[in-house]
Amino acid sequence: MDTAHVDTFARDNLPPRELWPDIRFDLPELQYPGRLNCGVELLDRMVAGGFADRPCVLSPTERWTYADLLDKANRIARVLTEDMGLLPGNRVLLRSANAPMMVACWFAVMKAGGIAVSTMPLLRAKELCAIIDKARVTHALCAAPLADEIELARPKCPTLRHLAYFGTDAPYGLEARMRARGGDFAGVGTAADDVCLIAFTSGTTGVPKGTMHFHRDVMAIADTFPRSTLKPEPDDLFCGSPPLAFTFGLGGLVIFPMRFGASTLLLPAASPPVLLAEAIERHRASVCFTSPTGYRAMLPLLPSHDIGSLRKCVSAGETLPLPTWQAFHDATGIKIIDGLGSTEMLHIFIASAGDDIRPGATGKPIPGYEARIVDAEGKPLPPGEPGRLAVRGPTGCRYLADPRQAAYVENGWNITGDAYVMDEDGYFWFQARNDDMIISSGYNIAGPEVEEALLAHPDVAECAVVGSPDPDRGAIVKAFVVLRPGAARDAMALQDFVKQTIAPYKYPRAVEFIDSLPRTETGKVQRFKLRQMEEQRLSKAS
Repeated sequence: MDTAHVDTFARDNLPPRELWPDIRFDLPELQYPGRLNCGVELLDRMVAGGFADRPCVLSPTERWTYADLLDKANRIARVLTEDMGLLPGNRVLLRSANAPMMVACWFAVMKAGGIAVSTMPLLRAKELCAIIDKARVTHALCAAPLADEIELARPKCPTLRHLAYFGTDAPYGLEARMRARGGDFAGVGTAADDVCLIAFTSGTTGVPKGTMHFHRDVMAIADTFPRSTLKPEPDDLFCGSPPLAFTFGLGGLVIFPMRFGASTLLLPAASPPVLLAEAIERHRASVCFTSPTGYRAMLPLLPSHDIGSLRKCVSAGETLPLPTWQAFHDATGIKIIDGLGSTEMLHIFIASAGDDIRPGATGKPIPGYEARIVDAEGKPLPPGEPGRLAVRGPTGCRYLADPRQAAYVENGWNITGDAYVMDEDGYFWFQARNDDMIISSGYNIAGPEVEEALLAHPDVAECAVVGSPDPDRGAIVKAFVVLRPGAARDAMALQDFVKQTIAPYKYPRAVEFIDSLPRTETGKVQRFKLRQMEEQRLSKAS
């Protein structure tokens, strides 16, 4: 199908076709037409289908129906195309905390045939410049409170020619421009394989990559995990903590609820757990998306907050430690769905729900996806043998002009960077990120397994385990530990506890107590920073 893009930058910078993963549309619900605009499908069709007056997007201060959102998205689309000269295929930087206007801007870009490049609110000018330059961003819609960094970046970004702020009463602000435009906009007839978003990875390995996704990819994530595993209902109210600039948040807090006529409650990104617990109690939310850290942080809040309205909880971003899953289940009766996804794949592709959950296992490939464990040469491994996780389905990795494409896709399979074991029943059990496997005196030790053992100790609030260079052993297991308030810094007690929990050779030979772990804005632990610290210490010592 011919592209609707006038600006063909994105299509021109897709990886060579031979480096694309195999894309499978094996389910009837994944048979999409050649012309497809995900904004029209998720919004206009829901309004036309009887959901116009249903609640759609809520915040602590706002309540929009589906018709309200459509009206605002259409007005923004007209501002973009009529005032700001947006052409189909232009890239639009979106910059805001989680808020209804951020959702309206995203839908406006989709309907106008643009490409959304959403950014985390805490990014600084230098990081914004790198993204704007990489994606050749031409337009930006930014929340007024976040103006400082984009104004610092703007003089260094010659491609960024059009910028509008929202959340302001200024005469040239986005809201003022919206009032001058009508609330009708048909939507560009994009091709199903036109790029509609460029999502940048969260930087757990240091250098973010731009991942390109099509309109049909957005619809595919809506028609796989939520349809088969989460099973939302129109009366559900979604809530959670991931930023909308993170594909976990975009899917879980916007795309999934709207595909099924449900509503979503948006809280400012990076809200403390107490605000999430309070919001669930006050608004009676029924579906929650947050990270393992978020669920663990909510545990001490449960005695003082009524979250009994929750019926489904989804965890992603990092693997869910068994102690966290068990403690949350014991306190609430809820079996958290541990979802494995990636920015490259757009959203979750392995998970299990309800009685199909095996505590400690991530789950099985969701309908529409298939997965297997492969060795270093890409050959399939039998059940019980650890190896690299390979996956394929209706979505897949397409990096924006990045040589790392060849490392992520092998023989049509997406190699996620995770080490897993598949059991005889087809359940996948996380071992480590491939770069988190520690080789010490010839032993392969999975850092997450040691972390899970440490988290079972009542004094441990958080921890991260990495390999620290050692001249005798190659590397030793080192644990960085955040203690609960009032706990004693007793490294030996923690070491002895781990020895009693898992094989003694896996215990952390070094323990360092710290106040907090380095994290990305999406909540993922940046273990590479801890490894760099250890390497620097070794170089200074030598």
